[in-house]
Amino acid sequence: MKSRAYIIIGMTLLLFASCGQQYHAEKTVEAFVEANAENPEAMTHRDFADLGITRHLNDSVISIMRERGAQGFKKGITYGQMPEGDLFYLRMRYVHEGDTLQNTFYLNQELTEVVAFK
Repeated sequence: MKSRAYIIIGMTLLLFASCGQQYHAEKTVEAFVEANAENPEAMTHRDFADLGITRHLNDSVISIMRERGAQGFKKGITYGQMPEGDLFYLRMRYVHEGDTLQNTFYLNQELTEVVAFK
């Protein structure tokens, strides 16, 4: 009976920890969008997918994403230091001038900076 209680407590703590990461990542992406979108007020009905992690990006892919940017965002965005190791990613779906669009934002391990997006 005690082991069942420990399992439930452990699962609850994991759930709250992951919710905190999701919230922190969403706030980081929101701040990035507000600072770098050409017209952030026109990006309505913002909705986020679950936070994920990837190992499949290397420096050259990140550099290409940084150069290309995305439609509706300013050119010449300044990013932080090139990250090492795994990256988190967060997809944001939104409505812009009647069209539903989506961007994927890649964040550092601390969830404090967007390091690239597409």
